[in-house]
Amino acid sequence: MTERLTPKAHDLGGGFTVRRVLPAMQRQAIGPFLFFDHFGPVTAQPTDNHDVRPHPHIGLATVTYLLEGAMMHRDSTGVVQRIEPGAINWMTAGRGIVHSERTPDDLRSVTRRSHGFQLWSALPAEHEEDAPSFAHTPASQIPVVALPGATVRVLIGSAFGVTSPVATLSPTLYLALELEAGALLTIPDTAQERGIYSVDGPLEVDGELLEPGQMLVLEPGSTPTLCAREATRVMLVGGAPLGHRHMVWNFVSSRKERILQAQDDWEAQRFPRVPGETEFIPLPARRP
Repeated sequence: MTERLTPKAHDLGGGFTVRRVLPAMQRQAIGPFLFFDHFGPVTAQPTDNHDVRPHPHIGLATVTYLLEGAMMHRDSTGVVQRIEPGAINWMTAGRGIVHSERTPDDLRSVTRRSHGFQLWSALPAEHEEDAPSFAHTPASQIPVVALPGATVRVLIGSAFGVTSPVATLSPTLYLALELEAGALLTIPDTAQERGIYSVDGPLEVDGELLEPGQMLVLEPGSTPTLCAREATRVMLVGGAPLGHRHMVWNFVSSRKERILQAQDDWEAQRFPRVPGETEFIPLPARRP
């Protein structure tokens, strides 16, 4: 029996909606992924401000993938990277990183679209204190597999006979699928845990209907067949599980005391700064 996850929707203003699938009440993670946000699609006006001010992370890797639009990434390691559709952007927080995500200057004065995904991957416990880093893999380097009625982009991991160049610290799978109306596609058993998310069209998974904005957690070892009722985009995530993690705000760790230390460090402004940034998001009020 498959497990169905329905996201919580959050309106950030200006019609900008974020659907959070993970973590869910019944499941914290699928493989190493313990955070799955689908944002947009939204048409932003010049008066709209969707900037994300500098904020910290520890113990995780953020994975950003855009379908439409662009954002400017800046972080405390000194990286400045324009993020555009089709690229994979993997930021390892490790022992601590601060970053901002802002609308590029050339898009601020025009009507613009925004649509994409941000995921968090847990890090293996022995790598939670690694040095922070950022890796950008452009769309031109992402393997693409053309199948009858379907296109598969292997963003991370190996599937359909190809392997992504994106380096990870544990077995990880992340695919972007495009299905034509009526297309059939069998999903191989290439990861210990897998979840299928329908982006914008109804989809059958071995005859079980998956509505847009829902995720099905697949049975281990299964090879389900997808049937697109209409042209549909699908995201598949998975990999090897890494066990329970403590999660508070933007901090993730296998050790609760490390979360408390990170909160203290951000409050005391002991995290490194992002060059050129003067703003920051304050620590939310702590629970008693």
